[in-house]
Amino acid sequence: MEERLQKILAQAGYGSRRACELIIEAGRVRVNGYIAIIGQKADPFKDKIAVDGKPISAPETLTYIALYKPRNVLSAVEAEANDGRQTVRDLIPLEGHLYPVGRLDFDSEGLVLMTNDGELTNKLTHPKYGHQKEYRVLVARRPDEKQLDTWRRGVVLADGDKTAPAEVNFLSVSGRGAWIRVVMGEGKKRQIREVGQLLGLPVVRIIRLRISTLKLGNLKPRQWRYLTKEEVMELRGEKVAAVEEDARPRDNWLHPTDRLKRVPRPKPHETERGRGERSAPEKKTARTRSNRH
Repeated sequence: MEERLQKILAQAGYGSRRACELIIEAGRVRVNGYIAIIGQKADPFKDKIAVDGKPISAPETLTYIALYKPRNVLSAVEAEANDGRQTVRDLIPLEGHLYPVGRLDFDSEGLVLMTNDGELTNKLTHPKYGHQKEYRVLVARRPDEKQLDTWRRGVVLADGDKTAPAEVNFLSVSGRGAWIRVVMGEGKKRQIREVGQLLGLPVVRIIRLRISTLKLGNLKPRQWRYLTKEEVMELRGEKVAAVEEDARPRDNWLHPTDRLKRVPRPKPHETERGRGERSAPEKKTARTRSNRH
């Protein structure tokens, strides 16, 4: 079955559909030996598709991971040459392509979605869809209602662009500063920090709690887990019915060094009732067996 070339490349792990369009526009893609063009269709099982002269691999199994990015880690697959900084990809010891969906500043922390699903990446990052992102923000000064209301209406940034209306609420006092909640449908580079600075509310800390319907939950810094089938369906905007739980073993849902401790279930002989006598169900089973014989 033929599909658009950028979709095939995205499914093969070359990034979002938009990123794959740029690869095609740069003349790096060939189909059956000919340079590909935007809008071209192909069949990945029949046509010979190559990027930079190398045949693309078969479509990867789609993977979806929620990660708590700590501060001082790049939201990128790899750092620039001789950079030396750690990236979100370094935190997930799995084979295959995985890309962060959207950006989170180097000095910010919280939820990052890692996936090789280019179609979902495009849907969550394209401005026309306006997916919300929720943040918990610590500012150095206690805001007044006027400052919060200005933030809600939109602020003109240094480049002349005005931010879209946002949901901004006071949460609690923290020393001389305060925690506030910010929910917005756009994400310009360092937008929260710039808005806070312009309003006289220097930002000290940013924690992202939610991307669209996906929540950070109880993950701790550097921990990660696979998304459930239900979570993936919600992100795609599909109707969620009775969905079976993800078949992956629960013990693999967190980074091996950060797995949550589980309390072992006591054995029957370790319980009060198990000492010296059988449980009621066991007695009933014994009587039933004796009646049969």
